[in-house]
Amino acid sequence: MKRRALWTTALVAPLALYGCGSAADPDASGGGGDGTLVVWDWKSGDETAKSYIEAAEADFATTHPDVEVEFVAQPFDQYYNLLGTAIQAGEGPDVMLFNGGGQLRDRTDALLPLDEYVAEDTERLAGWEAFSDGGHVYAAPVTLQGHPLYYNKALYEEAGLDPEAPAATWEEFLADCAQIEDATGATCFAMGNKEGYGIQFFLSGLGPGVLTPEEYDAWTAGDRDWTSPGVKRVFELWVEAETAGLNNDGVNSTAMFNDEFALFDSGEAAHVVGLMSDVGHWKEFGEFIGAENVGVMPAPLATSGAAPVLPYDGGIGYGVAEWTADPALAADLVRSLTSTAALEAFYADAGAIASDTTIDASGSGPAAAAIVGQIPTGKPALHVALSAETLELMGRLSQQLLSGSVTVDDALAQLAESDGAA
Repeated sequence: MKRRALWTTALVAPLALYGCGSAADPDASGGGGDGTLVVWDWKSGDETAKSYIEAAEADFATTHPDVEVEFVAQPFDQYYNLLGTAIQAGEGPDVMLFNGGGQLRDRTDALLPLDEYVAEDTERLAGWEAFSDGGHVYAAPVTLQGHPLYYNKALYEEAGLDPEAPAATWEEFLADCAQIEDATGATCFAMGNKEGYGIQFFLSGLGPGVLTPEEYDAWTAGDRDWTSPGVKRVFELWVEAETAGLNNDGVNSTAMFNDEFALFDSGEAAHVVGLMSDVGHWKEFGEFIGAENVGVMPAPLATSGAAPVLPYDGGIGYGVAEWTADPALAADLVRSLTSTAALEAFYADAGAIASDTTIDASGSGPAAAAIVGQIPTGKPALHVALSAETLELMGRLSQQLLSGSVTVDDALAQLAESDGAA
């Protein structure tokens, strides 16, 4: 007897984290050979992702009505540790979700190259670079993820500033922040670095206003000079923002997800380096402060010669485990998860800036329109170029920089050593 395509989502409790997630059974494993595929991610338990999963289900069922698909939504803060255990054992899910960049590239030995399976999608989808390594594609992009600098136009207006003309230079930005704080009591930045993520967003969000285009391109290409004045200036600004009182209190004890963004949502901070897809982003902010009050501004120029751009990459994407019993079947599931119908649903309900370039996002308000308009001239985010190991070290050092227990020079020396060994 034929079985219809059955999609189940295993979860225990929702967890609002980087990309959102839900706790689930970490021991669930797949195989593909018995007519079942298992997917690990941190998205499928989200209510805002429900329509996305349903649309992908419908697409997959048209060609594979007899295959059962089980989604196991893992907690994001444990996700890569659980995935590492599965990789060491050489068994686990058939399909896995990844953040673009180092988290994927550090694990390509456990993934199948997807080039032959996704060739038809290369023009329709954007963001492939973040899921590629050594000339091969290892995951298909679901979203584009970037780090715009958002600002609250209502606070600008309350402070007597022109909400349509944010500061272009760091000096002007500091003056505007002082005026906003005096008039409204709001801090300049909403910042959370409890998990060590704050420095990643700061580097990518503010770095385009510091590094020259040449240094920016060299950095993302892997030719990084951690001793350069530009790189040093970014980390000095990280410290200066804290010592000058630009941040909310208790940055190292404030979680980015979602306490940092709640500060911006509540009008307690005038600016935040957020995301552009599905959490801590334009859609969420608009629900709290009004879509008309969500501004997107370029990074203020902190050094001459910099040319601010939108920092973005492929955000999240699904890859196929090298141990899956039926690679073609698992790859078909990945294609359904990146189908136009599924991604349109993800954009509409979660506010994701989808990887599908055929989706029209022009009706989503001024902030989304501003972001999408900058995509053609955008560049890869600075922190995404780093390995997971270096990012973890940078997170620890960023906390020590704010507490004063390490100097900028010492921190950069440690990061250079880690990056060189990566």
